Amino acid sequence: MYYYLLKYVVLGPLLRLMFRPRIEGLEHIPETGAAIVAGNHLSFSDHFLMPAIIKRRITFLAKAEYFTGPGLRGRLTATFFRSAGQIPVDRSGKEAGQAAIREGLGVLRKGELLGIYPEGTRSHDGRLYKGKVGVAAMALKAQAPVIPCAMIGTFEAQPPGQKMPNFQKVSIRFGAPLDFSRYAGMENEKAVLRAVTDEIMYAILGLSGQEYVDKYAAVVKAEEAERAAAASRRKFPRMPLS
Repeated sequence: MYYYLLKYVVLGPLLRLMFRPRIEGLEHIPETGAAIVAGNHLSFSDHFLMPAIIKRRITFLAKAEYFTGPGLRGRLTATFFRSAGQIPVDRSGKEAGQAAIREGLGVLRKGELLGIYPEGTRSHDGRLYKGKVGVAAMALKAQAPVIPCAMIGTFEAQPPGQKMPNFQKVSIRFGAPLDFSRYAGMENEKAVLRAVTDEIMYAILGLSGQEYVDKYAAVVKAEEAERAAAASRRKFPRMPLS
């Protein structure tokens, strides 16, 4: 009930007013049955904008930090995300990745839509980064099609660190479903998972027109943070104790 209240009464109309989304390829979303919608991730607003324009209910895997904030604000945020159809996922460590796959498969086995961002985190600079293979594992194990999706303009509408989005037009493009049935029974082969994931990311790239970086976003963020810290140390060297 809360999901549809947010979608049709509270959040959906507000998002349409703010972003005036141009939608392409919505016919590629199947009316019934399990499917994965795999998209790029440019903005905090992505979590809500895509569900607002898809007719079917879609469940996203969201980082656990959204559900564990302290105090009243944290509890309200957690309630909001659960009401919006989000499932908390711990993103730290290999076992956490397996837990995310189990959660996603649970959604797909009920014949529902699963939303996922293969990059694993928001792009900090608007570029498209290497996808993690969890999306491929779920697609092969559930034998579900993957619909690529591109969010365009949401990075400018709400850049990283900006709490309130700008009023700006955005576009959402859905591509034709990707069928990976030719890999049936090969979901444990690393080379196959990498090939499937790369095909999904290539389809997203074709829709979004972003610059592609063949590295994981989290790795690039860490490298840039280390360079910034090193530059700060050179600029303000620690003085020896007297």
